[in-house]
Amino acid sequence: MLYKTSIDESQLPEGYSLSGGTGNYPITKDHLTFGSSGFLYRSNKLMYDRKTDTLWHQMWGTPAFGALVGSGIELERLPVTLTTWEAWYAEHPETQVMNFDTGFVRDYRVGAAYADYFDSPDTMFPVWQRSQALPTKTWVFAQLIDDQPKAYPLSELKDALVVNDTLAGQNLVVVLEDGGHGARAFERGEHTFAPASTETTTVIVDETGASWQVTETALIAENGEELPRLPGHMAFWFGWYQFYPQTLIYGQP
Repeated sequence: MLYKTSIDESQLPEGYSLSGGTGNYPITKDHLTFGSSGFLYRSNKLMYDRKTDTLWHQMWGTPAFGALVGSGIELERLPVTLTTWEAWYAEHPETQVMNFDTGFVRDYRVGAAYADYFDSPDTMFPVWQRSQALPTKTWVFAQLIDDQPKAYPLSELKDALVVNDTLAGQNLVVVLEDGGHGARAFERGEHTFAPASTETTTVIVDETGASWQVTETALIAENGEELPRLPGHMAFWFGWYQFYPQTLIYGQP
């Protein structure tokens, strides 16, 4: 699935794949717009741009086949959130919702298309490169900093709620979102964070006990200090591993 939306006058294609999960990229400087090709690469969606018909990797954000291969163009990763409607609406009651009445004969209700797939431990298509480090369809929140990938299993995040880590020299903190279906990552500077409570992660505390608000763009302290959000990716373990077999895994040596 791929759709385009406008936020603060920016055109954003949002891609979703059954193995690669969610990825969010801005339209490039060349004003490329994207559609879903119907093709897969390593069980992951291939997008196409309408200007050159080049196929693009949804996971890497790079051209896969076509005129733009070798051009050096790479889509910038942006933060994305996978959450429940309840958790999102509680924080963003002004949210507008896409109309399910599209004019096409398609059932868009939750679970209508892929409920059996999500309930099954099996993949939909053959997977040529696997790792037994995690169960095949474990949900992971993934980070990529200076070409160093790391996967944070959602099960580990649900136990910790807040994880302080360092990846490729970058101090970061990963915060489980309130719905328990995704996470957000932020720079943390020299701070060390912990949950403010076990009931919600919309507010966390630092090493001094000061509160920080978790927002979509930054961690914001009571004194006005801000720590920016980092791009992230939600994926099944098998989907992430196929593109980043060198990945580190949080909670494993």
